[in-house]
Amino acid sequence: MNWQTLAAQLFPQGHDITEQDSFLQGTGQVDGKTVAVIGTANHTPIGVEIALAQAQAVLKTVRDHPQRPIVILVDTEGQRLRHRDEMLGINSYMAHLGKCIDLARRQRHPVIGLVYDQALSGGFITSGLMANACYALPDAAIRVMGLPAMARITKVSLETLNELAKENPVFAPGAENYLRMGGLEAIWQDDLAARLAQAIAEDNATDRRSELGLARGGRRLAHRVTMAVTAGGDVRAA
Repeated sequence: MNWQTLAAQLFPQGHDITEQDSFLQGTGQVDGKTVAVIGTANHTPIGVEIALAQAQAVLKTVRDHPQRPIVILVDTEGQRLRHRDEMLGINSYMAHLGKCIDLARRQRHPVIGLVYDQALSGGFITSGLMANACYALPDAAIRVMGLPAMARITKVSLETLNELAKENPVFAPGAENYLRMGGLEAIWQDDLAARLAQAIAEDNATDRRSELGLARGGRRLAHRVTMAVTAGGDVRAA
């Protein structure tokens, strides 16, 4: 789904979202209220320019429109792998974007992420996964690292990783697996406008991902380890 079709379904009451060099920015109307919209399109990789543009848009919303909901539309092939971006410190730009979204959350802005097409690696981690809650469309392609790349990095055979992915969602891509792990709050399959309105109304700054991952059987230890560390107990007992 392209972003224009998505925006029409999310904001039937109207929007003024524009695209410039695959960066999305504007506002939309949800239940008669204005929400800020930022995001990416065309599977664009996140380089220093888009990371900075998104961060600026978030900070402008925090400064000019206190507690206005922020919707992050995600379609990216991940961090841009160019020598220029690495030399400019793309990791710092990405970290800055994540900190700006965290600031918005701390300032009580409802922050909702929606993966509508593709979400890979660092481009997803510092955008949709930084939201209070992240959602996805059923056909969204989500992964932090493809299994062939994982095999090269970990030196574990691709055949072994393919077998592990059949049982363990941590190794497997796709929206359903991220739902099981708690990375996604839900997958939206029907009235997108109603789903968005509900997500904003139910927004909660409490991070429930490890708890959801345990309840859904996708991450069996993360929540228990977190609770043990928080309580100052023995992590091995988790």
